[in-house]
Amino acid sequence: MYRLITPLETKDIINLRRGDEVLLTGTIYTARDAAHKRLLDDLARGVEPPFDLKGAVSYYVGPTPAKPGHVIGSAGPTSSYRMDPYSIKLMSLGAKVMIGKGQRSEEFKQSLIQNQGIYFSAIGGAAALLSKRIRKAEIIAYSELGPEAIHRLEVEDFPVIVTYDAFGGDLFSEGIRKYQKND
Repeated sequence: MYRLITPLETKDIINLRRGDEVLLTGTIYTARDAAHKRLLDDLARGVEPPFDLKGAVSYYVGPTPAKPGHVIGSAGPTSSYRMDPYSIKLMSLGAKVMIGKGQRSEEFKQSLIQNQGIYFSAIGGAAALLSKRIRKAEIIAYSELGPEAIHRLEVEDFPVIVTYDAFGGDLFSEGIRKYQKND
């Protein structure tokens, strides 16, 4: 088990391998499809991003509204493959760390290797439990997108698993190989 504090540096990322369990503490940023599109459109127009991409952790989530007395509502990961085209471009601009669920494209995985990035999986179906690891939440960009706005989250011991590492390690492929029949 690794305990890491965000933002993450290359030295943090290159020590991790597929299957490693990690607890993240610090700041992470939410972004889904609509926010990624807006972010890249803004960057193309020369608008600075609402947070420093280098070392930042992006979490593919559209949190639900907080109930009274809570920081945030349910905050489970969304399927990540939809972010692949955006993520590849953002990696070329310094982004390296993403959290979501599900498999990614071969192009995404190659970009991770090229940029020494990492993809973590959060446990799907555990949104209410994951939200308990979030200590503070605030919208920092695109509030008109509702749940898809970019939020800054302060997390403590947020549990993730290394799914794709910076060296091509692939937890999904490993799992499939492990259970394939050898004919």
